[in-house]
Amino acid sequence: MSDQDPETTGHEWDGIKEFNNPLPRWWVWTFYATIVWALGYAIAYPAWPLITGATPGVLGYSTRAEVAAEIDRFTAMNAPLEKAIVAADLTEIEGNPELANFAKRGGGAVFRTYCSQCHGAGAAGAKGYPNLLDDDWLWGGDLDAIYLTVAHGIRSETDDDTRFSEMPAFADILDDEEIAQIAHYIVSLSNGEHDPALIAAGAEIYADNCTDCHGENAEGVRDMGAPNLRDAIWLYGGDLEAVTKTIENSRYGQMPPWNTRLTEAQIRQVTVYVHGLGGGE
Repeated sequence: MSDQDPETTGHEWDGIKEFNNPLPRWWVWTFYATIVWALGYAIAYPAWPLITGATPGVLGYSTRAEVAAEIDRFTAMNAPLEKAIVAADLTEIEGNPELANFAKRGGGAVFRTYCSQCHGAGAAGAKGYPNLLDDDWLWGGDLDAIYLTVAHGIRSETDDDTRFSEMPAFADILDDEEIAQIAHYIVSLSNGEHDPALIAAGAEIYADNCTDCHGENAEGVRDMGAPNLRDAIWLYGGDLEAVTKTIENSRYGQMPPWNTRLTEAQIRQVTVYVHGLGGGE
């Protein structure tokens, strides 16, 4: 350290001394300005948390109110189109480019918010939740059928207009040998791995117990929500173990009705959206 060096702070570490260089004046004033700005912000805007909220600020600004105003603005802008969608026949919506575009975009938003948890973000479904991209529909895939399903659900205990069906648990009706025979028969209908020796007996058991719902040819009955057993599309699995479990214990999938949580316009929008995914009839 030479005589021309600035004075030090008096601090020293391993022979290294710290110069007592003052901060640049512009930096100091900028720092003071940020303190003043922070105090002004805390007074003008909501800032300090309290027990049940926060200090409101003298300007009364609220991000929640701002968002609510934006929502109200877009709601007002969309109101004429929503009114038109409600008034139009479902089949007319897809034929009107403006309404179809609005319905599909709005329906996509509704689907991602309320439906994707079960049917998947891409609507491909999962075990126990139908794939909406194919053309295999338990209750019908035209616009009216999809609308009815969305609005009133399936097997809902809270909606009087829901569609309802129930497969009996055949473990209480058939013995183990009979269940094995009919399981092998059903798996054979879609060319699954099975024992040919059990097919004839299984066919007889099927004819006596299953044709009322699944039909004589096992192609299903949509009015009852009974699936087609020949198309190799299985909601709960189509191997011998899964089919046996279904026969023994039945399945009882449910879908909630959305007419109490969505508006009529939203139900129609998501109906058009689902119908346009590729599997709609």
